[in-house]
Amino acid sequence: MTDQHLHIISFDIPYPPNYGGVVDVFYKIKALSAIGVKIHLHCFQYGRLRSAELDKLCISVNYYQRRTTKLKLFSKLPYIVSSRQSEELITNLLKDDFPILMEGLHTTLYINDKRLSGRKIIVRSHNIEHEYYRQLAAIERNPFRKWYFKSEAKKLEAYEPVLKYAAFVAAISPAENNYLTNKYGNSFYLPAFHSNNKVNSLAGKGNYALYHGNLSVGENNKAALFLVKEVFNEFDFTLIIAGNNPSSELEKALKNNPAIELKSDLSVEVMHDLIKNAHINILPTFQSTGIKLKLINALFNGRFCLVNSMMVEDTGLGGLCSVADSPAEMKKAILELKAQVFTAEMISRRDELLQKQFNNVVNAKLLMEKI
Repeated sequence: MTDQHLHIISFDIPYPPNYGGVVDVFYKIKALSAIGVKIHLHCFQYGRLRSAELDKLCISVNYYQRRTTKLKLFSKLPYIVSSRQSEELITNLLKDDFPILMEGLHTTLYINDKRLSGRKIIVRSHNIEHEYYRQLAAIERNPFRKWYFKSEAKKLEAYEPVLKYAAFVAAISPAENNYLTNKYGNSFYLPAFHSNNKVNSLAGKGNYALYHGNLSVGENNKAALFLVKEVFNEFDFTLIIAGNNPSSELEKALKNNPAIELKSDLSVEVMHDLIKNAHINILPTFQSTGIKLKLINALFNGRFCLVNSMMVEDTGLGGLCSVADSPAEMKKAILELKAQVFTAEMISRRDELLQKQFNNVVNAKLLMEKI
């Protein structure tokens, strides 16, 4: 069998895998490398350091400076696309005729470039980006950032039809796959890649509920405030909120509630232990785009998961979670789960169901079959 080579263009340096998008990129690279694919990685760099870890998994790793000048805000192209421009990237892609995987709409500036004519190009869709940016705008309070998110949403919607130039679009969720198939007819569902090989949940009971996420992200701040003000107000069960950069509004909101504890700037290991030892991982969201990798992580490593409908809509994961939407429904669900023991049978069933959809090696093979 001849060697399989693949160029991957990443919107950011995918190591360490410590936020949503790069988690999918890094563990995809790891799984592809494990099945013998020779990866030629191209990373746009802006703030994160070059990584020797990537050299172990890839045949070559090239870095390109992202052009973050504010002038690009006034381009007709979306800023996330126009700021990822590099002639050096094109030069490196033209050294061979291997297929190209573009990670996110962010990296598709050259998708219809005549110099790449005849090349097999696959785009990994991480979100329906214009919907994602509209939802960011809806919850943003800073006037400049709100303007930016609204402007970017319009540009992304106008730009999105470039996806028709891809041989395939690998959608990260069933809902996105439906949307992209209806619009462009070249999409298939490729589940999110993640850090887990099997379910590592602990049997038994914990004595707290956990909400975790990057608290500087507006959506996560909103979810945390919802739990503090509407679910765990006058409620006799400990809630730990864990994540980086909590807002002053969140810190103020939980000051008078001794049952809620805020933990910030935690190591990956400490966060992992919190997820594992919680009785309930409680993960509401008010943004229905993409798939939430923190939910996948909680299902592989935690006990009970309590979510709202928006978190699991069109993901196929609703059957593994307790689902509640209103504050009253959430309180009722917490009381019911509090009384239950997480059993070995529950762990076994969860592992069986998750392996069908979220086995990294199986999904890496699916990707290469398409390529």
